[in-house]
Amino acid sequence: MHDHQPRTITPDALPEVITRYLGAHQAHDTTAAVRAFAGDATVIDDGNTYRGAAAIERWLGRSATEFTYTVHLTGAQQTDTDHYTATHHLEGDFPGGAVDLRYQFTLRDGLIEQLVIRP
Repeated sequence: MHDHQPRTITPDALPEVITRYLGAHQAHDTTAAVRAFAGDATVIDDGNTYRGAAAIERWLGRSATEFTYTVHLTGAQQTDTDHYTATHHLEGDFPGGAVDLRYQFTLRDGLIEQLVIRP
């Protein structure tokens, strides 16, 4: 995988730290979700950037309570050993009611260094 082109993988082939984060986030377990991130990690979501564990914890807490929604993992891709994308379909009481989002993960030392969420 030296060409940096994403290849489709099965969702169960995602690294453990990603599946742990996704499960904790879906269960609204903010403490467990934050532990999946490096201390200096960055999350970019909805045009906002959150840097560091404290900011990510606030973002997770807000996102868990702002809307009610269901999440279904619909696909996964791997670009290289540190870059993965998990595609989710969300339905709920947020504006628009349904959206497909790509969660783009960059890993470092077994933790999430960066997460970018975009349509």
